[in-house]
Parts: sequence; structure tokens; C-alpha cells
Amino acid sequence: MSASTSSADLLQKLNAIVGKPHVLTDDHSTRRYRKGHRTGEGKVLAVVRPGTLLEQWQVLQAVVAADCIVIMQAANTGLTGGSTPDGNDYDRDIVLMNTMRLQGIQVINKGEQVVCLPGATLDRLEQTLAPLEREPHSVIGSSCIGASVLGGVCNNSGGALVRRGPAYTELTLYAQVQDDGSLSLINHLGIALGDTPEEILTRLEQGKYSPADIVNDPSRKASDPRYAEDVRDVDAQTPARFNADPSRLYEASGSAGKLCIFAVRLDTFPKEASTVFYIGTNDPDELTAVRRYLLTELPRLPIAGEYIHRTAYDIGEQYGKDTFLLIDRFGTAKVPSAFAMKSRVDGFFERFGWRGVTDRVIQTVMNRLPSHLPARMREWRDRFEHHLLLRVSNDTAQATREYLSQQFEGSQQGAYFECDAEEGRKAFLHRFAIAGAAIRYRESHPDSVEDIVALDIALRRNDKEWVEQLPDEMEKDIVHKLYYGHFLCHVFHQDYIVKKGVVPLDMEHRMWKLLDERQAEYPAEHNVGHLYIAKPALAGFYRELDPTNTFNPGIGHTSRRKWWSVCCGGQHD
Repeated sequence: MSASTSSADLLQKLNAIVGKPHVLTDDHSTRRYRKGHRTGEGKVLAVVRPGTLLEQWQVLQAVVAADCIVIMQAANTGLTGGSTPDGNDYDRDIVLMNTMRLQGIQVINKGEQVVCLPGATLDRLEQTLAPLEREPHSVIGSSCIGASVLGGVCNNSGGALVRRGPAYTELTLYAQVQDDGSLSLINHLGIALGDTPEEILTRLEQGKYSPADIVNDPSRKASDPRYAEDVRDVDAQTPARFNADPSRLYEASGSAGKLCIFAVRLDTFPKEASTVFYIGTNDPDELTAVRRYLLTELPRLPIAGEYIHRTAYDIGEQYGKDTFLLIDRFGTAKVPSAFAMKSRVDGFFERFGWRGVTDRVIQTVMNRLPSHLPARMREWRDRFEHHLLLRVSNDTAQATREYLSQQFEGSQQGAYFECDAEEGRKAFLHRFAIAGAAIRYRESHPDSVEDIVALDIALRRNDKEWVEQLPDEMEKDIVHKLYYGHFLCHVFHQDYIVKKGVVPLDMEHRMWKLLDERQAEYPAEHNVGHLYIAKPALAGFYRELDPTNTFNPGIGHTSRRKWWSVCCGGQHD
């Protein structure tokens, strides 16, 4: 905080801009914003919730002038702690700006593109596009419920949809702190909106622009133009996608909160009728053969191919049941508010030192309910260790059906069945529910579980040895290993539930060494957050975007200090 601006002065200014109810300062009211979904937590001077784009700009002006750190946050659904503080060892006060009041979505170019404001969620975007028979980059099963569109772009989120690749755009409206400390609003949205920040932001939010104001420049992309070609190259010795890929870092895309984003412009995609096949095997080589055929021989790429290991299936069935049932019965729209209520209740009990109360109560109820999964899925679970959920567009369903019949004819290790509509829907919903099941397991077993080590890795496209083999000295420290992920892209989520007394960070570093030996890239799609070390190209990108280190300092284990200064004998803090 500069000498000319005290904390009280700044808070007074923020109250005047957004209204006192939207400036949160006490520990209880800020908890759900400053505590990560899975990891990360720290103190903040305030959480500010602007209600208009102009308020967002004015808040940013005040905070930058006060020489505070800015952490931009939307839904706070990330898994690596990248949208919250991480500890309390920062050199400046932190103002966390939550943008979830800014949920505008504008459909342009006859539905082929959209403009999304900072709080627009993937779920709401999916609903907006449904009447147009179109879809966003990610849909349920490939994204976190309540997750924001901008969060996906900023974090290189990839998702399950094989043809679409990482969330990416070169059409953005953002604010940047320049190397002289000045604040600039940069309109690369491809829409003529005026000259001043006030005019640009007000016209955009109110949709006061015409088709003639929209520039459709073919050299400026609103989605990843080459991923389909990349993923088909199954003999390449590099991953198809990963977070630090320099070719997919561009302004907002991959920025990880190092800019203040006001809007992104994205492509949409035609919705297609599809068929789901459920494959099980005890021989990983059979799934390798399926993957290589589908990516190289099928006339069109599959829509999705999701892998589930039997242990992940089991943990997800038991500890992800409430998420599954909530979405199944009430739809996705109710989920964010349910999670917010859970967070408030947890915050109340944590004041008395009682952690995980809601998780244990909910799990007690869930344990009394029968299985919610279709009978054929349960049968396949008993027969097979490895499961693949395969969704293809109907124009390739017959070719897929013929191939699978030939592939598994006479197989002693594997089989498949063709899902009806309900089985297919529930199979992919189960895969989604697995993603949060490890957290519930941890909270339900505090006496035997220390924590979770959650890795998000991309294997080489030509890697046929994709089943991990851990040394005995690591196996003994793990309660359960959950393997699941986007199999056709060779992107895997690996959650290790670590035994009580084991240091999770030490376990994670040992895992990194094994991944380096396998020439894997990590993280693949969830951004480095405060868990992973940003590789030189990625760290350089952050520094280029944010030369004063005002936004989200410390991301990827970089410096937390202003101007990226170093301490402790020349090492980044």
C-alpha cells in the first residue's frame, strides 16, 4: 500500500464504486473466495464484487493506484489454487476481485460466435446456445459445474471434447499494467466500441454495437484451429496439448490471471446427434489399439473418449454420488448455489475447529442409498479393470460399431456394449462426478488420510505404456490411486489419496521425477496454479503480460514480489 493511500482510504473508495454490500472484509464472508476449491488459502484486504464492467475498471484503477496485488477470480472452481491467495507471505495487500455478478453472454455472427463477460459460466453458455442447436467449447463432462468461460481460456482448459482442443482465443478485451505502472485498456475483441474505457465498456455490456461494428478477420482465431490435426498424429513423440505449450499462449489464452479480462470472443460448434459405446478390458493394449484406430482410421474424430480405472469408478460411485444425483435430478443450474451453501456451512463449523462437517453428513446419507448407476455399467465394473466411454457422432456410429465388433470378437480380455440414451448420459455424468470424489473421501476419512496429491498430465501421443507403475516405496504411502481422463488426447488426471503422516508435497515431487522420466508434460489443462512450477517459456509469458507483477504474483512458483524481484540469496520466493 502506498504511503498516500491507506487501507481505510482504499476500502472507502471501493465501497463508493460497487456499494458496501459488495466489499467483503471479514474472514467469514471472504472465506469462500479466498479458499481454493481443492487447495490454496490466504488473507485478503478485501473481496470486491463489481456489478458492471465499468465498476470492474474503476475498481482496478483504485487498487492499482493503491499499489495492491490484484487476484482476478470467477467461479473459484480451479483445482490448483490459482485463483486464490496461497499463504500470507506477499509483499503487498491483496484485493481479490470476484466477477461472478458479470454473467452476460452475447450471441453474434448468427450464433457462430459469442462474446462472454467475466462471470459467464459454461453451463449458462451451453443453455444459451441450445435453442440454436450449437455448443460451446466445453460441455458437461468436460468441465467443472459452475466454471467460468473466461477461466477456461485463461487456464488452457482442454476438456473431454476431442475435436476442439484447449480453450483458446485471440479476440479479447483486457486491461494490462504496463512496465511504467500505468493501466491500459486494450480492445482486441474485433468489435468497434469507441475510444475511451468508459465508452468501450458501457457499449459492450449494453450490447450497443451493430453487425457492421464486428470485424471478422480470418487471421484472428476464436478457437484452436489445429488441434484436430495434432491429436491425430499418434506417432508424435510429444503430447497433443499441455499448459506450457508456447504455441497456445496468446494474451488472455493461458494468462492465468496475469491480465484483467473484461470479455472474450469465442467460436461455437454445431450440436450433433451421437452414440455412446461402453468398452471394458483387462488388457490396456486393447484400449491402445482402439485409440490408435479411432484417431487415424475413423472418417471423423470421435466426440469424446473418457477413461476410468476401476478404483476411480468405485470411489466415484460411492463418494461422488451426491454430485451425480444433484445434477441428475435438478440439472446443472442448481449446482453452483448448492456448492455455495455448502461452503457457507463449512465456514461456520470451521470457526469451531470442525472441518468437513457437511462432507461427513452428506456421505453418511449417501452410504444408505442404493447404487445409482445402470446395471450394465455395474456388470462391466465387476468384469473389467479399465473402462472407456466413447461418444461418436451418428455419421460414424456404424463404422465404430463394425470396428469394435471386429476388435473384441473372440477377446478373452475385453468387450463392449452400445448404450441407450439413459446409459450414455449416466456414464458420462459418472465420469464427471469422479473428479470431486477424492475430496469427499479425504474429508470423510480425516484419521487415515493426510491429503490428496492431484496431478494432471499429458503423455506423449506415441506412448503405448500409459498405465502407471509406481515403485513399492511410493505405493505404501498411498491409500487409493484414482486414474481417469481424456484418453484419446492422452491427458490423464491422477489423484493420489495419501496416508496420514505422509508429506503430500514430498510425494508430489517424487511423482514429478517419475513423470519427467516418462517425458510427460504437466499440468496438461488445469494451469500451474500454486502447485506446479511454471517452465521458462510459461514464466516468461507471465512476465511479459505483467511486468510489474501486480496480478496473481507467485503463480507457478514465480516471484511474489513487485517487479519480479528476488530474495533469499537470489531465489524466487
